[in-house]
Amino acid sequence: MGMNRRQFLKAGLLGTTSALVGGSALGGPLGGLASAAPLAFPAPVYRTLGRTGMKITVVSFGAMLTPEPEVLRVAFDHGLNYVDTARGYMGGRNEEIVGKALKGVRDKVFVATKTPSRSKEDIFRDVETSLKSLGTDRIDVLQLHSLKNRKRVYDPETREALARLKEQGKVRFFGVTTHSGQAEVLDALVEDRDRFFDVALVAYNFTSGRDIAEAIGRAARSGIGIVAMKTQAGGYVTEAEGAVSPHQAALKWVLRNPDVAAAIPGMRDMSELKEDVAVMGMPFRQADERTLRRYGTAIRPYYCHLCGECEGACPKGVEISTINRCLMYADGYRELRLARSVYRAIPAGASASACLDCAACAARCVRGLDIPAKMKRAGKVLA
Repeated sequence: MGMNRRQFLKAGLLGTTSALVGGSALGGPLGGLASAAPLAFPAPVYRTLGRTGMKITVVSFGAMLTPEPEVLRVAFDHGLNYVDTARGYMGGRNEEIVGKALKGVRDKVFVATKTPSRSKEDIFRDVETSLKSLGTDRIDVLQLHSLKNRKRVYDPETREALARLKEQGKVRFFGVTTHSGQAEVLDALVEDRDRFFDVALVAYNFTSGRDIAEAIGRAARSGIGIVAMKTQAGGYVTEAEGAVSPHQAALKWVLRNPDVAAAIPGMRDMSELKEDVAVMGMPFRQADERTLRRYGTAIRPYYCHLCGECEGACPKGVEISTINRCLMYADGYRELRLARSVYRAIPAGASASACLDCAACAARCVRGLDIPAKMKRAGKVLA
């Protein structure tokens, strides 16, 4: 029987995550929809997304890995009302998949997508393409993709383009997404006197440092709507313990923070949808804490916290955090195509290939990750 994402890694797999790379063992896009027991949805639980005023389900839909519209449509029909996608996911196909699921229910679902572009012309083009792919006349939240520092927050050309799109009624609210340098990005939003951005999509989970939680708190108090991603710390396969999986426990941990409006776990099939929506309304208990301690110990040898603290010591400017995120996509998500796609976007001089000429690595991980070993592995798996 194939290994499901929500099963658990045996102790012998620690340090050998290459065993997880390759074809996904999921049984088709619907994950056994025909044969599975009926999916019982809990009553939706809502929080307000900051100053946007939008009331969204605390478990919402991260669509990045969803291969078919049917799973999305089941979620929408049962009350999930916020979906996050991006122009670049699946080579542009992901927005089309979301668009198919939105037919007939668009007015019941808030749609967030992203642009990586900087120039006005490119941003305008991205939005027009997204509107067409999504089959809609408006985007509820348009996010600048993958910010690492405060500079992008204040870029005048970007702001001019976004303001024009809002005037045209094509975009309602603006946001940013950030995987590293998150506290700096969030503080930039808070300090912005124009209050230009309304939403922040932040990598946040039980392994996150206190600085991230404090920055989230400051942003939420200033009216920024916080949406959490990477909530299951890579979704690695680990050893099952009890009735609640570590991925459910991790999701509950995120949602116990009232400063987080919603989490958007990636859901590929019905089994993942069923598991994730089940936590709506569930309290975080002591048993969940124990589960997360075990899970944290299991993933410690290879999970990167994306803090970026190691990168300042690298004389070649290798994007270590982004490379490690690609390895997480390959080993945790088991999405090698996605991992390689993100890796290809890294400039050659900042990729793992730049490490080949180094006799010794100057970078050090504050949490003890073996950076040279991970860069070597990236060169083999992702190149």
